[in-house]
Amino acid sequence: MSATLKDAFDTKNAYFRTGGCYFRFCVKMRPGLRTRGGTGVKSLPRNWKGCRFKPHSVCHCRCVLLRRVFVSPQGCLKTLACCLNPPWNTMLSLLLPVMLTIPVMGEMELRVPEQPVVALHGRDVTLNCSFNHTSPFNLSDVSIFWQLTDTKRGVHGYSEGRDQLTDQAESFANRTSLFPTQLRAGNASLLLSSVLVSDEGSYTCFVMVQDYGSAALLLQVAAPYTKPVLTLEPESNLRPGDEVALTCLAYGGYPEGDVIWQDGSGRNLTDNITTSVVANGDGLFMVTSVLTVVLEPNSTYSCRLINPLLGEEGFVFVTITGQNIAFPPVALWVTIGLAVCLLVLLVALAAVCRRKIKESCEEARREAEEAKELEEESKTAMTPLKS
Repeated sequence: MSATLKDAFDTKNAYFRTGGCYFRFCVKMRPGLRTRGGTGVKSLPRNWKGCRFKPHSVCHCRCVLLRRVFVSPQGCLKTLACCLNPPWNTMLSLLLPVMLTIPVMGEMELRVPEQPVVALHGRDVTLNCSFNHTSPFNLSDVSIFWQLTDTKRGVHGYSEGRDQLTDQAESFANRTSLFPTQLRAGNASLLLSSVLVSDEGSYTCFVMVQDYGSAALLLQVAAPYTKPVLTLEPESNLRPGDEVALTCLAYGGYPEGDVIWQDGSGRNLTDNITTSVVANGDGLFMVTSVLTVVLEPNSTYSCRLINPLLGEEGFVFVTITGQNIAFPPVALWVTIGLAVCLLVLLVALAAVCRRKIKESCEEARREAEEAKELEEESKTAMTPLKS
């Protein structure tokens, strides 16, 4: 640190970059001093008062004028970030406390949805954020930052007329964009592509032009379940009084679905039900619900799966008729067996009859041939007598 810089500042609370290193110090300026380190700094000669400043001018200009930053009446600057091209999330963490303490900086009102934004898994969603700015401004003066509210992870950054994605969280890579052509109209919305379950959460939109504002919104992710499938165990040889397990299965949905079992009269069944929920690699759920009942004739059981976010319902039912549920009763199996046996007997009988008929025909043919031969022999014997 140069002597002039040391004379002008006490190292304590602010960040300056000299030769790639950051230094902390509390700024106690002496009017009229001009100091230079990694960045040039100049104080006001007399009245130390705050005024508006562009956030990036502090961090991207080689010569930083302290008249652009708020200074307390005692001449102590609480937190100042001065460096060449810092990460934008680092800049936010350093600059926002200062910006919030600047009394002359107006607070910009941002508009975001009050209700949670519901996005379908795998689809695109727009997180709406808009601002009003009466005075003209250049796009290079606009800074927009989106981040996760709870973890402070960077989602998307924009400043100096272009995207700033150096510190974007890896999970959002190649999936975020703004609407640059609509910035002048006050549109700071974020387009998030191919929504994942892990994207769910609170997002904060920061906008800085000449004023500053921020607002948070909640993103919820939803995915429809497949149509439920109902199976029975055991599947055969069922009789009234048997205990049967009815399994209702659906998958590929989010969030966790609600399963409702009902009988034919619409009464909810709550006993002897076991429901399990398992997530796959994408965070989508497979819901399996098992209802155990004692088999009764002429009864209906239904499984209803409800997605709480989408309000969609999947429905499947099975009806007991006679002795069984959707499976042939024992008597029918016996009937089918008897019919098969009868058919086999008929085929065998037909074969026997055919053989008998064939044998009869052969015998009649032989008798006819023998009679013809006898007749010819008789004619031959009578011929010499006439001579």
